[in-house]
Amino acid sequence: MDMKSGPIINLNKMRNYRAVFYGFIGLLTLLSDRGENTPNTEKTRPTVSTASATTSPKSDMIAVAGGQFIMGDKSEADAPAHEVVVAPFLMDKCLVTQDQFQRVTGSNPSRWKGEKNPVEQVRWSDAVKFCNQRSEAEGLQPCYDLKSWQCNFEANGYRLPTEAEWEFACRGGASTAYFFGDSSGKLGDYAWYEKNSGGRPHPVGQKRPNALGLYDMCGNVWQWCNDFYAVDYYKQAPHDNPRGPQTAPTKVVRGGAFRFSDENCRSGYRYNESPGYADVCFGYDIYGFRCVRNGAAGNAKGKP
Repeated sequence: MDMKSGPIINLNKMRNYRAVFYGFIGLLTLLSDRGENTPNTEKTRPTVSTASATTSPKSDMIAVAGGQFIMGDKSEADAPAHEVVVAPFLMDKCLVTQDQFQRVTGSNPSRWKGEKNPVEQVRWSDAVKFCNQRSEAEGLQPCYDLKSWQCNFEANGYRLPTEAEWEFACRGGASTAYFFGDSSGKLGDYAWYEKNSGGRPHPVGQKRPNALGLYDMCGNVWQWCNDFYAVDYYKQAPHDNPRGPQTAPTKVVRGGAFRFSDENCRSGYRYNESPGYADVCFGYDIYGFRCVRNGAAGNAKGKP
């Protein structure tokens, strides 16, 4: 089920799909235990290829060395292949969980309750507020101005990944359609998507990680990125550390989700949704996120 045919049509189809889905599972939802965990699967770490990363001993973040890669997906009109360089950064090993979100913000907006489930029903604006609160709790400089919603990329606090950072980390050095190959045959080993999710998100970290040790980089919930979305942005994007257009109606989301097809889980697949600045905007249960921070000093080629 590839639901992308343009940003406006995409959003309408997503909302229609969501309504139909709820109609079918409404009764089942009332009877199910949303906090129930599923058994863990074996977590083996593939060999790192051209990208490199290490685990930070003080947090559950992965230090991504940064470097040069080919960004994009030849199957998508809005994602022509092009060379990009990203600087080093730290990325959450797992999606932000409901337990983590609750501890930082004092609330849990999620529909599918479970401490280790990814937090969902979060708007882009909810995610950046979390980033600021997490930064403040750890004595770091917040990245976001909550009046202008602009990101200070020089701050040492938490923020959402740029679209380029997200794809670089997802690929983990791979140039194939998925970070594990060109065929989706092994997707179930790495992701919760429409064929194996049972119509709901699952606790983070149960599937195999990618080559950098990052879990749930595809499937489970869509992941908010910092960038505004534009169909033709790749044609005008800078070579080094692209950060998206200055403004647009929607923000980029990446990675696919628990009720979406294998096609949406490709490393280069782009999607978008309204950021929901206003409190009255509702967050759908397919959107979550993970945080990044600026990495250690070093050049963007990955040499510390």
